[in-house]
Amino acid sequence: MNMPAQFLNQIGFNPNQGKRKKLTFMKNSPGALPRWMPRLMPPTVTLFTALALVACSTQPVYQPPRLDVPARFKEATPEAAQFGVWQPAQSSAASPGTAVPEQWWTVYGDSTLDQLQQAAAAGNPSVEQAVARLRSAQAAVASSRAAQLPTLGTTGSGSRALTGGGTYSNTNGENVARSGSINNTFSLGLNASWELDLWGKLSGAVDASRASAQASADDLAAARLSAQASVAQTYFSLRAAEAQMTYLQESLQAYEQSLKLTQNRYKAGVVSSADVAQAQSQYKSTQASLLEARITRAQYEHALAALLGKAPANFSLPVTGRLPTPPAVPEMLASTLLERRPDIAAAERRVAMANAQIGVARAAYFPSLTLSASAGYRNSVLSDLLNAPNLFWSLGPALAMSLFDGGARSAAVESARATLDLNAATYKQTVLTALQEVEDNLVAAVNLAQEEQVQTEALAAAQKSLTVANNQYQAGIVAYLNVLSAQTTVLSAQNSLNSVRNRRLTAVNTLLKNVAGRWEPLDAGLRKE
Repeated sequence: MNMPAQFLNQIGFNPNQGKRKKLTFMKNSPGALPRWMPRLMPPTVTLFTALALVACSTQPVYQPPRLDVPARFKEATPEAAQFGVWQPAQSSAASPGTAVPEQWWTVYGDSTLDQLQQAAAAGNPSVEQAVARLRSAQAAVASSRAAQLPTLGTTGSGSRALTGGGTYSNTNGENVARSGSINNTFSLGLNASWELDLWGKLSGAVDASRASAQASADDLAAARLSAQASVAQTYFSLRAAEAQMTYLQESLQAYEQSLKLTQNRYKAGVVSSADVAQAQSQYKSTQASLLEARITRAQYEHALAALLGKAPANFSLPVTGRLPTPPAVPEMLASTLLERRPDIAAAERRVAMANAQIGVARAAYFPSLTLSASAGYRNSVLSDLLNAPNLFWSLGPALAMSLFDGGARSAAVESARATLDLNAATYKQTVLTALQEVEDNLVAAVNLAQEEQVQTEALAAAQKSLTVANNQYQAGIVAYLNVLSAQTTVLSAQNSLNSVRNRRLTAVNTLLKNVAGRWEPLDAGLRKE
């Protein structure tokens, strides 16, 4: 089927562009036409229909987006393995302990976190929304597939009508009544129609809806993974707030003893009222910090309830004040990330959907051929309806093509191309964001592990200094200002250490989230619905 080059260029076919698919012809021939067609249509129409059935696909060849991904992560340094952040990956057969389980949060060894994750899997609202969207996408696939099949319907009707009745004037000017005739009409029939997918419009719509459903499935996996990570991180922040409450309560008890000691020394005339005021100020400010920590803990508890799909009034956790130990994350290659993260897979499927939509938009340039048939019975007597003389039938094709649309089809094709470019750029951005996220949290986890070690030593030194200052104050060697300064240093060191531990858990939790995606290759040709 030879077409003018200008027309092909107009609808987007470019034989010199490797990413676009040329017209591929089907192997149908005029000899494969139904036998009834030549008897029903003139020779010219028959010839045109035969040529039209030598159909072609308008969908471009799909190629998954390709990006230059480094072989390894930049921040996967020897220090990462030294501090137990990034351990070398091994096969599950050689070392089952290094593989991340499907329930990846179990590597923390926290039974409370395990229970929270189970509750979130059953009641998280975001996951429920993703499930509903997936069901809708699957229904869209079934609907698009149904458009490829013939439709069959039935009709039945009955009517009773009066015709010819009324009055008329005769030659004498008299009104004369005239009786009309009553006619009954009954009919019963079947009708069928089938639109032939000559240009790939219907199959393209199926491909687009299937890719959309696959993207929705990936969105569901991403929503589950995000909910799991959010539950874990909120739980860690809650425990960090509890740890802060614990050492603030301990500090408050020590400050209360210091205040009583200073008050007694003031009564004895050993110290001035300024020392008492300083001790009281330290005590009251620590009380305020404790109240703030309680507020923070309560808010995290409320956030956990929302993540579990529960009202805050129906959820509570006992206070432990213990933070879990960050586990080592199995090492992975940067390219492996593209196969693991469901958000990347969802972005790739939307590129495939947009590519299929281009073929659907291009198919609008070509005529549509619909085969229709109808048969039934029609008679004025209901009891005599289903007899052979009352049979009627019709059979034939219908060809429709838009000759002028003011550029609507060209605009639709251009819009589909723009959507493809947009989804391809979104895919690229998703990949780059994922790589950045791993690099950021990898370098953060490594340095925070070192910082935690240093901050622990700083806290020990501050506590030792506080002990010396208290002893010297009780002996009357130094003023209370020295004790106050040492107390402030210890409190600050405790806050810093708690913050570092929480931040380290956040970084490790994000790394586990990236590694914990499903092990499913990103292959559009082999993906299951």
